[in-house]
Amino acid sequence: MPDFNRQVIEEFRANGGRVGGMFEGAALLLLTTTGARSGRAHTNPAVYVRDGARLLVFASNAGGPKHPAWFHNLSADPYVTVELGTPEGTVERFGATAVVTEGEERDRLYAEQAERDPGFAAYQAATDRVIPVVALHRVDLGDPARHRAIADHLVKVHAELRAELTALREGLGSAAADAAGPAGPADAAATADTLVRGTPTLGGQLARHCLTFCGALHAHHHNEDSAFDLLESEFPELSDSLDRMREEHKVVARTVEELEALLTSGAAPATLRAEVDRLAARLEEHFTYEEAQLVPALTRSRPQPQPQPQPRT
Repeated sequence: MPDFNRQVIEEFRANGGRVGGMFEGAALLLLTTTGARSGRAHTNPAVYVRDGARLLVFASNAGGPKHPAWFHNLSADPYVTVELGTPEGTVERFGATAVVTEGEERDRLYAEQAERDPGFAAYQAATDRVIPVVALHRVDLGDPARHRAIADHLVKVHAELRAELTALREGLGSAAADAAGPAGPADAAATADTLVRGTPTLGGQLARHCLTFCGALHAHHHNEDSAFDLLESEFPELSDSLDRMREEHKVVARTVEELEALLTSGAAPATLRAEVDRLAARLEEHFTYEEAQLVPALTRSRPQPQPQPQPRT
């Protein structure tokens, strides 16, 4: 993260959404997206404007020739986290869905912003690209239908990650067996080198598969961490369980980082397989616990408040 962005983010969070310098007095929010390639969380400050129930942000990149990285990220995964300053001097954090506006609506919204702030007219004049206008719609986690959808999505993603991990372990097992064959240690070293360099062989495919899986796992846990804060307000009885899940995410993240480091170090397939096995054991325990805690809470029928009888007059 550039030092300038880091300073703005730290000042924003420390001062209830207020910052000085070039953004002083501006309507500013923090937008956290999931990296389209890395799966990691990325936070950026962005100028916004309210438009009814939604918030609008503008992918101006100060008139640069390319869209900002955060726009590419939300194009790949539209679920984002928004941080806003409140009148009470705190920072509100919530999940939102990003929708890229198009056609006449985009043109109208950008023209209105350029009229409010002539700097945006200058940004558009400085680039040949059409600067996107993105609408952020707050996610309503109080809706029981939304709860069930979250539970279904959780189970679906866990099943996909389990299947990917099984395929990865099988592939690494085959590569390790080949490397340990009668050809000797020189061929084993060559297999390890092939695995990391990503040449169009079985090893290269496995390396890309492994990195893709790591990115998908980072993305899944980033999205869960964002949702946990919101779920905690809806399900306070899950507070201790959610704290445990957050800590498990950190442990899994460290394991994934160690695996990624091995991939770039030239480690032998057998070493990689052992690390993937360790990750698989931690993930299975974590997935099982999450499903046992979250799915029943999200799918059970919750009592609805009953209207109170009115006193007779």
